Amino acid sequence: PVETKRPKNLECCFRGIRGTMPGASDIIWDIAKAEVERKENQEGDRDGLECWERSIFFIGNKNGGKTTIILRCLDRDEIPKPTLALEYTFGRRAKGHNTPKDIAHFWELGGGTSLLDLIPIPITTTNIRTLSIVLVLDLSIPNALWPAMESLLQVTRKHVEKIITKLGQTKPKAANEFKQKMWNNLPKDHPDRELIDPFPIPLVIIGSKYDLFYEFDSEVKKIIYKTLRFVSHYYGASLVFSSRSEALLLKTRALINHLAFGFDRSKSMSVDQNKPLFIPAGLDSFSQIGPPPASDSDIGKLHAQTPMDLWKKVFEKKFPPKNIGVFKEVKDPAQDPQYVEYEVDAMRAQKNQELEQYKRNAAKTWKDMEFDS
Repeated sequence: PVETKRPKNLECCFRGIRGTMPGASDIIWDIAKAEVERKENQEGDRDGLECWERSIFFIGNKNGGKTTIILRCLDRDEIPKPTLALEYTFGRRAKGHNTPKDIAHFWELGGGTSLLDLIPIPITTTNIRTLSIVLVLDLSIPNALWPAMESLLQVTRKHVEKIITKLGQTKPKAANEFKQKMWNNLPKDHPDRELIDPFPIPLVIIGSKYDLFYEFDSEVKKIIYKTLRFVSHYYGASLVFSSRSEALLLKTRALINHLAFGFDRSKSMSVDQNKPLFIPAGLDSFSQIGPPPASDSDIGKLHAQTPMDLWKKVFEKKFPPKNIGVFKEVKDPAQDPQYVEYEVDAMRAQKNQELEQYKRNAAKTWKDMEFDS
């Protein structure tokens, strides 16, 4: 009989799966099972040699600058295009030399609050433990800040909690650890631990177009500054103001890179009302933020049920939500002026006319049939 020898490099191929070379009785399914068990045991524990994947979901005001921020974070020198509905891209980055590149999945919801039904798509049981939310608010339109922030966060939170509940049905331990994780950003001795309600997954609030916001009246800026600080701290979120300025984009990029690729989080902080805000999660406090910017008599007339409701009433008294007819989102993207294409629109109009004519002819035919009968 011909003597067969095991290739010399076979041991190297399987080392790390079991730590030793497989025995003669091992088959490929045993090896595959051992590999799966090894990965499950190491779940959540990175050894520095594995590729790591995270996801970031951008939501916010329409035309608020979400695409610009994503492109800047990925070092892509492209002209931002309007986001039609829900768009996806990804980036890769290595932490050091001779290390695999981590992967970050970037999702972006277009249309402001007009496409809330699409929010559940990027949020799944598969990625929930490595998913972060980035809410981009356009500082140049204060009257649209609260409506966009409230509706987007409510819908997102509702679906995230639904996914966590679903995860708990199969992996209760992982779900409990996941819920406790959001409290890690706040020191155990922080005076506000009993007063906040952390968002169930990491949340970053970006105030965009700071260059336009900077020209506002100082009292107007003060109200927006304090309100966004309160909301951000209440949800255990990070808060940063950004614009097309390279310096501000770098700060924003550093914060996003922390979420996307696990880079070290900046511990710097800026709360000066004459400068762009930069407050990492857990570093602010209600005592530093102060009360809502309104007189005691005005606050007493608002009849708020919760602190969040009080801040909302104070903010909307100064910046009432615009009439629905003024900033109503276009429900049908085909009717949105920013997507005008003459040839396509002309053909669509022709087909619509043909459809209406067909409906009239069909209705007439049915009437004739009824008359004959």
